[in-house]
Amino acid sequence: VQLQASGGGLVQAGGSLRLSCAASGLTFSTYVMGWFRQAPGKEREFVAGIAGINWSGGHTYYADSVKGRFTISRDNAKNTVYLQMNSLKPEDTAVYYCAASSGVLTGTSRTYRYWGQETQVTVSS
Repeated sequence: VQLQASGGGLVQAGGSLRLSCAASGLTFSTYVMGWFRQAPGKEREFVAGIAGINWSGGHTYYADSVKGRFTISRDNAKNTVYLQMNSLKPEDTAVYYCAASSGVLTGTSRTYRYWGQETQVTVSS
């Protein structure tokens, strides 16, 4: 299984970025997909998740800190999950990871079996 994240970069506060995560080696449509992030000196935290077709397909779940600003979506035909990030704040600065789970949609990192490499998001003030 490979998860290839992309789309990170440097943006000013208030700006937008869209992260993408292309998956291969798994039946993508059946997996819960999630985004996590880790800021320097902090624990990794859940950002957003989206259910697979087996479990309330399309259902989404967000961390309170990003609700209303970030949108997770998926294109099962392209085996890709997206994270649209709007109204970015300096505190959104972190490395972002996508992850895949064959279980139910949760924000708990240990339920995600597969992890992609990081993509850096830096928001300047």
